[in-house]
Amino acid sequence: MKIESRIFEICTGFFFLCAIAYTILAGEVVGIVALWLTGGLALIIGTYFRFVSRRLEERPEDNPDAEVSDGAGEVGFFSPGSYWPLGIAAAASLAAIAIAFWQIWLLLVGMTLVLIAVGGLVFEYHRKPAHH
Repeated sequence: MKIESRIFEICTGFFFLCAIAYTILAGEVVGIVALWLTGGLALIIGTYFRFVSRRLEERPEDNPDAEVSDGAGEVGFFSPGSYWPLGIAAAASLAAIAIAFWQIWLLLVGMTLVLIAVGGLVFEYHRKPAHH
């Protein structure tokens, strides 16, 4: 996670430098606020990654002397054929269309479907223990 935190720290510095320059040169309020908030959000993410990296053991990505073979092995479990991501995309598209046409009732339906689809994805392989 050290590499990821370093990337976000560099982005934070870049966004804050751009915000300073834009504040001095342009003086346009919306752009100034957007750049400062973007820098702040990058700072939050970089700080989170920095704290998490202290609690994790070193990964091959964090070791400059690591070999490619150091990263071999199981990475994690990925569903081989889940349809839930398609449902999430369809529900999010419905919610986006509802926002575009400002149909609150459709937005509520779309967000409900998004939550159901996310719950389905998260709990796809979660089973109750069998009672004997």
